[in-house]
Amino acid sequence: MNISARITDERVLDVRFDDASLIVDLMDGRTIAVPLAWYPRLLHASAAQRAHWEKAGAGYGIHWPDIDEDLSTDGLLHGIPAARAN
Repeated sequence: MNISARITDERVLDVRFDDASLIVDLMDGRTIAVPLAWYPRLLHASAAQRAHWEKAGAGYGIHWPDIDEDLSTDGLLHGIPAARAN
């Protein structure tokens, strides 16, 4: 019996932005693009603040220290926007 296993690696490889999207490349070759409007802190951040990111959570998360924003690849893959302020 031949069983094919899906090999995925959801760790962050790179992060970039265009005018309307947050784009995250994963180690397994996939790319996630989500609306920048889903993440108000990133939407209102400067280009320099957006560019200053670091891997977090063993590579499964992204942290922007200048704006105190944290996102996980799991949340991005599941299409979960930032919680709204009350």
